[in-house]
Amino acid sequence: MNMSNQRIAKVSRSTKETSIEAEVFLDGTGRFDISTGVGFFDHMLEQLSRHSLIDMNITTKGDTHIDDHHTVEDTGIAIGKAIAEALGERRGIVRYASIDLAMDETLTSAALDVSGRPFLVWNVAFNAPKIGTFDTELVREFFQALAQNAGITLHVNMRYGINNHHIAETCFKAVARALRMAIETDPRQKDAIPSTKGTLKG
Repeated sequence: MNMSNQRIAKVSRSTKETSIEAEVFLDGTGRFDISTGVGFFDHMLEQLSRHSLIDMNITTKGDTHIDDHHTVEDTGIAIGKAIAEALGERRGIVRYASIDLAMDETLTSAALDVSGRPFLVWNVAFNAPKIGTFDTELVREFFQALAQNAGITLHVNMRYGINNHHIAETCFKAVARALRMAIETDPRQKDAIPSTKGTLKG
C-alpha cells in the first residue's frame, strides 16, 4: 500500500503456479534485490530497475520445472500492480515520454502514456527462439502483463538489431528510461492530474 506521501507499494500474489512478493519505490535510485529463479529474466529486471530509478524488491517462486512462462508473466502482473498502486491518482506526473535507445548494433524505441488505459503495441522481432534457455517470446509476455496491470499505453519498436540478447536488453532499458521520465513530478503542475478529464484512472 501507499505509505504517507511516498510513492511506495508492495503487492503479494499467490496462485497454484507462482508466489510473488513485489515492492517498488518510484522515487528511488535504481536499487534492486531480485530473485525469480530465471537468471536471464533477473538480469533484465535489474536493467528495468536500474534505468528507471525505481527501487525494486522482487521475489518469485514459480513452476519453472514446467517452463518460465508463468514466472515471467505473473511477475509482470505483480510489478504492474505495484506501480499502479504507487502512482495513486497519477497527480503531478509528466505522463508522456519516449526514447530511442541504442546498444551496439541494436536500436529500440519505447513510447508510453501513463494513462490508466492499458495497451501494448509490440513490433520486436527476435531471430532465434531462445537466449540461452530463456524463451524470447516471453519478453513480449512480460511487457503485456506490465502494461495491462500498471495501466500504461506502451509502444515498443525495434528499429533494427541482430543479437537477441541486445534486442531484449534494449527493450527493457528503453521502457525503463521512458518510464523514468513519464512518472517524474512535473514542477509546473505538481498537484494537477495531467488530463482534461481530471482523472487518469482509465
